[in-house]
Amino acid sequence: QVQLVESGGGLVQTGGSLRLSCVASGIWTSAYTMGWHRQVLGKQRELVASISSGGRTDYADSVKGRFTISRDNAKSTIFLQMNSLKPEDTAVYYCNIFFSNRGWRDSWGQGTQVTVSS
Repeated sequence: QVQLVESGGGLVQTGGSLRLSCVASGIWTSAYTMGWHRQVLGKQRELVASISSGGRTDYADSVKGRFTISRDNAKSTIFLQMNSLKPEDTAVYYCNIFFSNRGWRDSWGQGTQVTVSS
């Protein structure tokens, strides 16, 4: 069974940094685009960053220049380095797998909470 487990969230003050990790099991993730999404309670989940199987990255405008997505295929892990954090970055962060012709996998884990204080 495919499982994605996020970690690395926490409480940080404005301007601080966090590094999120997502470990995948039950699937060889090196062949797929992976991404990080975030969701504020009561609001729609949104894509923050993605990385293709070839290492090409894409970011939401709100995080460009501050966040960096990366992957370690040997460890079936993706990362999200978050710098210069702002209160509006506060959310639950989730990782997911993108399947060609199907889109993002329709299953979500528990995510990891990121809270940025002002």
